[in-house]
Amino acid sequence: MARFSYVTVWRIEAPLHEVWPAIFHSECWPEWWKSVREVREIERGDADGTGNARRYIWRGRLPYDIRFVMRTTRVQPMALLEGVASGEVEGVGRWEFAEQGAITVVRHAWNIRTATRVMSLLAPLARPLINWNHDGVMREGGEALGRLLGSRRVEVRHG
Repeated sequence: MARFSYVTVWRIEAPLHEVWPAIFHSECWPEWWKSVREVREIERGDADGTGNARRYIWRGRLPYDIRFVMRTTRVQPMALLEGVASGEVEGVGRWEFAEQGAITVVRHAWNIRTATRVMSLLAPLARPLINWNHDGVMREGGEALGRLLGSRRVEVRHG
């Protein structure tokens, strides 16, 4: 298994009360985030979304679809979303939200490992391409979210 850790920060000139629902309602992502090919709910969670499970299909710059299920494990409205991925990749994804004046800061951490034999075998050689692909997906997502919310300014940083 190959391990990957990514941190992306979006700084969006939009109020938190508009940014939060756009991220929280991931079933709508395919409408505005072109790398998200499909989101399908497979299990309803609690009223706050904890326990919700959704199947995702993503395709970035590389001609390869990534499929996984994300189960929401923590929800702190307007502050935090966290979930556990299983499928072709396994690990934890975490969204953190904060306001800085007119800017909403969204920090996404994605700590995963490959879970299929083919991906695990290819990962050491393909790591630079996988990193490039991930960064492109996240840049596109931040910019698309900004357009969705009519933001005049969006900054995307990878760390």
